[in-house]
Amino acid sequence: QNQISLLLPSSSSYIPTFLHSLHSIRSDPISSAMQLAARPSFSRQIRLTAAQNTRRTSVKVMAEMSKQDQLKQEAAWKAVDYVKSGMTVGLGTGSTAAFAVDRIGSLLKSGELKDIVAVPTSIATYEQAKGLGIPLATLDTKPKLDVAIDGADEVDPNLDVVKGRGGALLREKMVELASDKFVCIVDDSKLVSGLGGSKLAMPVEIVQFCHEYTLRKLQALPEVAGCVAKLRMSGDEPYVTDNSNYIVDLYFENEPIKDSYAAAKAIEAICGVVEHGLFMDMVDVCIIAGANGVEVKERK
Repeated sequence: QNQISLLLPSSSSYIPTFLHSLHSIRSDPISSAMQLAARPSFSRQIRLTAAQNTRRTSVKVMAEMSKQDQLKQEAAWKAVDYVKSGMTVGLGTGSTAAFAVDRIGSLLKSGELKDIVAVPTSIATYEQAKGLGIPLATLDTKPKLDVAIDGADEVDPNLDVVKGRGGALLREKMVELASDKFVCIVDDSKLVSGLGGSKLAMPVEIVQFCHEYTLRKLQALPEVAGCVAKLRMSGDEPYVTDNSNYIVDLYFENEPIKDSYAAAKAIEAICGVVEHGLFMDMVDVCIIAGANGVEVKERK
């Protein structure tokens, strides 16, 4: 009976009838099970029960996701609508972008998308996409992308963003600048009146050489006056990016950055800085998921 039950939906009302039939058949019970399961009415019931179980599982998974993760998924799935068969796609990094990568992998598996080639923005995204069977390339072989999808840590009213709290800002910026369209995906908790307004980190990737010197130079910039500069740590050691660099996080605890363009230019001018997390004039479409649904904003 335990072996037979493996062939049936656990909630199937056919189990008693099924077992009764077996008692009347003097043959191998597993073969009898297969014969009964082959009957059209019986197989229809199995398919129906399986579909019901799948729906229940989907509802359960959604219920177990946090509200914020549900919003992230909504934004990510909407963004994947911009991906068409035959495109070359930039894959972002972070918890929101991961939902988009999963969605693309699912659509490729189902055949709804075909002939997609993707360029990942981090080792983590590379591993995720590879595991989903998404064909991968780099900017060396695919220097022009059709679309890039990525999250953001902050979005201001002009659709300028802060990115890089996940540590992948350099590769993200390279891939997104190489894309014809950059679709940014966020939940509404990421909206700010001015960049730096969340009072959380605005990352700057720097070389390891004389990193304390570079940190002090950043801290002293008039364009980011009032910020607190901290070396990002991973346990007792400095955090190291995929590019073997360090990150200095700038915290604007009193007020947002007054002039983000001036700040970006000043940070770039410091020798020892590799890249910063201010993504100015880069986002073409921002998809924002909130309690009232999904809103799509395009750069004017």
